Amino acid sequence: MYRRALVPLDGSLVAESIVRLILQIAGPLDMEVVLLGVVVPVRPTVIDAGPVLVDDTDSLVAEVHAYLTPIADRLRASGVRVTTVVRRGDAVTEILAGAREAQADVIIMTTHGRTGFGRLFFGSVAEGVLRRADVPVFMMRQTPMQLAAQLAEEGRATRATG
Repeated sequence: MYRRALVPLDGSLVAESIVRLILQIAGPLDMEVVLLGVVVPVRPTVIDAGPVLVDDTDSLVAEVHAYLTPIADRLRASGVRVTTVVRRGDAVTEILAGAREAQADVIIMTTHGRTGFGRLFFGSVAEGVLRRADVPVFMMRQTPMQLAAQLAEEGRATRATG
């Protein structure tokens, strides 16, 4: 049985839709949840011999922690044992490293459901995790349209893009 699940979240409602499933299964399975956010650093860039644009990774890490905290609080309020982790680097690499570090025995995440050129252009973090993970990956396909329909059903406003 699964005891510790790593749940990567990217700030989108599509990714967050997995929380509903976590709320349903974590309690009955006595599963601990590790919420993971990944900050992908941006290389310093010089624009036309002008200023160097430098990514403020530390403040991005703080933003991701601030994003994960209310989600963790919501899970805790439902009796789920949860921790949050923020890592820096390539999303796929850091999700896999985070799973190993947390000793997760399953990764639970959504896929944005991109196909065709969208998938080729944007790549697929979910696919990279699925192909390279050492532990089982439970993946729920959730398109923005599906999410918008669910939120409308619940009577909530939507920002279901991305």
